Amino acid sequence: MSADSSPLVGSTPASYGTLTIEASLDPLNSSVSSVRLSGYCGNPWRVIGYHVVVWMMAGIPLLLFRWKPAWGVWLRLQPCNLARAETLVIEIRDKEDSSWQLYTVQVQTEAISEGSLELPPQTQAEDGRSQVAVGAVPEGAWKDTAQLHRNKEAVSGQQQVLRYYLFQGRRYVWIETQQAFCHVSLLDHGRTCDDIHHSRSGLSLQDQTVRKTIYGPNVISVPVKSYFQLLVDEALNPYYGFQAFSIGLWLADHYYWYALCIFLISSVSICLSLYKTRKQSQILRDMVKLSVQVCVCRPGGEKEWVDSSELVPGDCLLLPQEGGLMPCDAALVAGECMVNESSLTGESIPVLKTALPEGPVPYCPETHRRHTLFYGTLILQARAFVGPHVLVVVTRTGFCTAKGGLVSSILHPRPIKFKFYKHSMKFVAALSVLALLGTIYSIFILYRNRVSVNEIVIRALDLVTVVVPPALPAAMTVCTLYSQSRLRRRGVFCIHPLRINLGGKLRLVCFDKVLEEGPAADSAFGTQVLAVMRPPVQEPQLQGMQEEPPQPISILGRFPFSSALQRMNVVVAWLGAAQPEAYVKGSPELVAGLCNPETVPTNFAQMLQNYTAAGYRVVALAGKPLPIAPSLEAAQQLTRDTVEQELSLLGLLVMRNLLKPQTIPVIQALKRTRIRTVMVTGDNLQTAVTVAQSCGMVGTQERLVILHATPPERGQPASLEFLPVESSAAVNGPKDPDQASSCIMEPDPRFSHLALSGFTFAVLMKHFPRLLPKVLVQGTIFARMAPEQKTELVCELQKLQYCVGMCGDGANDCGALKAADVGISLSQAEASVVSPFTSSVANIECVPMVIREGRCSLDTSFSVFKYMALYSLTQFLSVLILYTINTNLGDMQFLAIDLVITTTVAVLMSRTGPALALGRARPPGALLSVPVLSSLLLQVALVAGVQLGGYFLTVAQPWFVPLNRTIPAPDNLPNYENTAVFSVSSFQYLILAVAVSKGAPFRQPLYTNVPFLVTLVLLGSILAGLLLVPGLLQGPLMLRSIADTCFKLLLLGLVAFNFVGAFMLESVLDQCLPACLRWLRPKRASKKRFKQLEQELAEHPWPPPAGSGRQCTLSDTPGRWTSLPLSHQLGPISETQHHPCHSPEVGGCYTPAPRLPHLGKY
Repeated sequence: MSADSSPLVGSTPASYGTLTIEASLDPLNSSVSSVRLSGYCGNPWRVIGYHVVVWMMAGIPLLLFRWKPAWGVWLRLQPCNLARAETLVIEIRDKEDSSWQLYTVQVQTEAISEGSLELPPQTQAEDGRSQVAVGAVPEGAWKDTAQLHRNKEAVSGQQQVLRYYLFQGRRYVWIETQQAFCHVSLLDHGRTCDDIHHSRSGLSLQDQTVRKTIYGPNVISVPVKSYFQLLVDEALNPYYGFQAFSIGLWLADHYYWYALCIFLISSVSICLSLYKTRKQSQILRDMVKLSVQVCVCRPGGEKEWVDSSELVPGDCLLLPQEGGLMPCDAALVAGECMVNESSLTGESIPVLKTALPEGPVPYCPETHRRHTLFYGTLILQARAFVGPHVLVVVTRTGFCTAKGGLVSSILHPRPIKFKFYKHSMKFVAALSVLALLGTIYSIFILYRNRVSVNEIVIRALDLVTVVVPPALPAAMTVCTLYSQSRLRRRGVFCIHPLRINLGGKLRLVCFDKVLEEGPAADSAFGTQVLAVMRPPVQEPQLQGMQEEPPQPISILGRFPFSSALQRMNVVVAWLGAAQPEAYVKGSPELVAGLCNPETVPTNFAQMLQNYTAAGYRVVALAGKPLPIAPSLEAAQQLTRDTVEQELSLLGLLVMRNLLKPQTIPVIQALKRTRIRTVMVTGDNLQTAVTVAQSCGMVGTQERLVILHATPPERGQPASLEFLPVESSAAVNGPKDPDQASSCIMEPDPRFSHLALSGFTFAVLMKHFPRLLPKVLVQGTIFARMAPEQKTELVCELQKLQYCVGMCGDGANDCGALKAADVGISLSQAEASVVSPFTSSVANIECVPMVIREGRCSLDTSFSVFKYMALYSLTQFLSVLILYTINTNLGDMQFLAIDLVITTTVAVLMSRTGPALALGRARPPGALLSVPVLSSLLLQVALVAGVQLGGYFLTVAQPWFVPLNRTIPAPDNLPNYENTAVFSVSSFQYLILAVAVSKGAPFRQPLYTNVPFLVTLVLLGSILAGLLLVPGLLQGPLMLRSIADTCFKLLLLGLVAFNFVGAFMLESVLDQCLPACLRWLRPKRASKKRFKQLEQELAEHPWPPPAGSGRQCTLSDTPGRWTSLPLSHQLGPISETQHHPCHSPEVGGCYTPAPRLPHLGKY
């Protein structure tokens, strides 16, 4: 989390603060832009006024304050300085939305006998902002040691009081000298590797007690509420509150059967929800619960067994050789461990952890990942080599650990920002306004009919429950549940059903995995070694082909792979050898740079280029003998620099990448539907380009430009180089690298793809912020991307208003999966739970499946919402017509309409499956649009006309007998007016269900939904029989018997007219309305940022097409443009000619933004 804290410097209001958390501390919370913190304390007069208001309004404000806690705080408490605050209001703003989410927390206090918190000298980000919750004191007040808050009453006894609060499981402590609430993990931020090693002696009991008070217990607690608490929370939900109000109203209006049915349905729904919620909480609690006995070191060499919940940062643990679950995050300072991190990263291959190297380098869990053990991971084996024990120093505990951040993201998911949901709430508000108008009308009519005041109030309020249907949320939920069930049957599991609808709006999908990769020990050396590599027994050779059997190799030392260094080292000894040997494996460019130039062939760069251009993954191998004894003690004294000097290049290890068979069809299907596909990978850029061209992300006739950035150095500004690729053959080369030859094809200038590395992306973010949007709109290949860069890329794409999907393996892309609108993990590991979707099949076929289900679910949601709105308005018109003549629908009639007809139809109409193929069309995301509103208004007009037609036809019949208006409903039932309106309106609910259940292009045809079709036929037959031959149902439904068969057929003809009219309206609107709208108003410029950029790039291509065989360079200096031959693009640029950029052909001169201090992400 980063925040815009610039307004806090200087004249800052005393009640205002900003909470900022370093992004690396919480990579899963990448969607948060900024957080504001405001303090409040008690005021007796405000408290008295608060209680008076609550008492006068019969406790109703308490219910409101439960839904909006911040309102209660503003009313009951007064703003104050953070130093005196008893309650805090936390306001969080999402990156994609300007609105703020409000939370309230209580400040807690705890006494500490003595001690202080030692802060590192530099607790500032690169942009200079302090990573704390800043109050009224400027940042210059920071000191190296921050004393805790002293209570005035406790000054004489030198007792200190710790003030802290808990938010989403994390603990924030108050530092008095800084006037700030600081996240406890930041107290150790900046500790060096030397500091970690100095903690090997352990903590004293007194220090451990003070630290436990500050850091809290080492537990990741998942709250599991009792059934009573869950019942209170569920019952006080606004939805169930409205239902309770409706049930009470129906009981007062003598609608007992209907009220009883709704009560039973709501009760069953609440019980199921309580059971499911509690069960999920229990599963999550059992999954993360970890309590073991551990052995800790104390000063003086003492050992003590304690429970893992007692651990604090700074404790030194002794790990048993047999391993076990790790109860905290800790740095390994002695020995080696083999660890299974699949529960955290999704990688099933065990990871070797080595001791943390000493030095003044600041310790960082991500940078020193190879030396860090994480909470919840399984230690398979622990071995000590220098000293008798394997030692680790605790660095983080509880929710501050990596596992704690994962659990916190599950407990507190990111809120969904979707136009459909916003518009649905606005539409419900519009229905409420309509209900108010209907209420006013009904009051006037009922008063004119001389109905009693008590009856007028009940009837008027009852109209609200008719217009705003209580079953609307449940009906909308059914749509996503059907899609969720279909996905589950096909091996895709969704833990956030609301995200399914977002899948229908995807504009861009990032892929991390589209490839398919090609193809313990004893000691036989009489001395201690790390491990023994013993080759497998080979098959017997042919007679006369005798070979010497391979000898086992002992491993004396390791320097594990580092993503920053892009290489790893190993020190080995052969059996009986006089001296050991060192071997290095890693990036060819870097390894070759470490080798003696005499051992590097002159055609090394060309061979490497040929292999990578052909799509192979290439690793360089180098080695050298070491002038030391072949012993473990001597090998452990070696440094990495010593091992990597004067190496001899041994060769290249070439591995072939095979595309998964599903990759090309999926990529092509997405491109046909105009969904952008982007590759985000950690592979080599050249390999990524080849793979992108092989799978079709970059077409053979599409323009491809490689973007390379150089940071400022030696007084030179940052610069960008554009390396155009003439054709796919120029990059891929022939399959046989020994027969490489040039092949030039003319690229299509209408298409442009950019390829860049993670290093270039970082330079763009820092030095070319204005240029970054243009790069993102055209960027197709992002190679060598670090995990945090993948998350940044997703967030930057979302800033351009893309609806972004991310498909990865859930290993090093958890942050990106969490930040994306639709994250799909191809791993079922525990870490993948941060992703809304998880596929049990590890290929990208699930992506179009999720998109098709998303489009189907979204289109169905529109249909169900329209149907529920039309159902409410249809019933609203029926009730208004009957209110006018002082009657109403009967209890069983309401029951038949709401439960038998509407609920059954609404549930089954959502069962229609998705279309079998993806199309270019996308379902609309805006509910308040001209097509939707036009459909609603015209259908309502048709419904009103048919109902009024049926009513007036009934009144005009010679056998018609008017009802007695002096007797109110339901005592004046049955009557002819009620029977005619009920008979016609009952058919209308079925007609509307069919009219809004369109199939193509997002769903299958209506006839494929067999249960829905059977229900429509069955209900239609029952209603027709009820009209023609009432039979046994006439009495319960309180219908008046009509003997005129011609009149009954006339009503059926009116229903048939309604059926044809409804279908004609929908067809005309679908076919003619879009063309009419285009003719009536010109096409407006899109409000979406990425569409504006696409239009701008279509008019002024960027990067501009350079001359054939030339590359261009932009520098971080206004007016600089460089051009040089393409032949230099793979080597260093030595000669450039700068000239001003004036030509309009290049799309305008790029002028970078002024060099301002970096203010963080927003």
